[in-house]
Amino acid sequence: MQPFRKIAILGIGLIGSSLAHGVKRGKLADRLVAYDSNPANAARALELGIVDETAEYAAQAVKDADLVIFAVPIGGYADLGAAIAPHLAPGTIVSDVGSVKMAVIRDLGPSIPAGVHLVPAHPIAGTENSGPDAGFAELFDGRWAIVTPPPGTDEAATERVAALWRGLGSSVEIMEPGHHDRVLAITSHLPHLIAYTIVGTATDLEGTLQQEVIKFSASGFRDFTRIAASDPTMWRDVFLNNREAVLDVLQRFTEDLTALQRAIRWGEGEQLFDLFTRTRAIRRSIIDAKQA
Repeated sequence: MQPFRKIAILGIGLIGSSLAHGVKRGKLADRLVAYDSNPANAARALELGIVDETAEYAAQAVKDADLVIFAVPIGGYADLGAAIAPHLAPGTIVSDVGSVKMAVIRDLGPSIPAGVHLVPAHPIAGTENSGPDAGFAELFDGRWAIVTPPPGTDEAATERVAALWRGLGSSVEIMEPGHHDRVLAITSHLPHLIAYTIVGTATDLEGTLQQEVIKFSASGFRDFTRIAASDPTMWRDVFLNNREAVLDVLQRFTEDLTALQRAIRWGEGEQLFDLFTRTRAIRRSIIDAKQA
């Protein structure tokens, strides 16, 4: 792909710093600038050598950039978008890495000047770690990146964002923003909600029992604690901004959980076996798709 002249990354946590690593690895930009509301994060990115310069203000970072990527919690998009809007040059592409795409269109759309292209995106990748030191270029290798242009988006701008993610090692899917939010509600948001709930239940146990839960944690509980260690600000914003899709799938989950509870109570072993057989097949499908 033709490198971008200047990419501005707003937010230099796990995803932002991994983006910077990947852009440097793939030589996808002539210049890479970072802004973070915590100046220490931006300074650390410069120290690590993953960006060429830092900016004290977001408006400075986006000046002359032909690609601006929001890598901050979704709750901060509206204010940050309003702050940078007057400084975006015509032809600039504004993208992001957030997990809820309709909220991106709602919060950034009104700020985008005429001639500037909004092309949201979402890499399906991450770890429970955060901060500029957590990033690594290989985070996106072999993973999906979903690009969610609003109706009427310039096709060339959409393809440039898609090409960026391919250059970062990802497979790319173009998807309607609302559909993305419904898919992610079941594949990502509900599992995180369940993990937070289960680990939260453990923290409410009396002292002795809580210590034994920690001491004798089996792999299932350990996996839940890894998920529940994810950035709390980011996940608060995800649930608040995708509430309708999350509540819909949560209702369906609650109904299925009630049926499972009934099967256990009444000793319906065949029903339990059938469910566990079907769910096992899903795991095998994920492994076959190399997403495990």
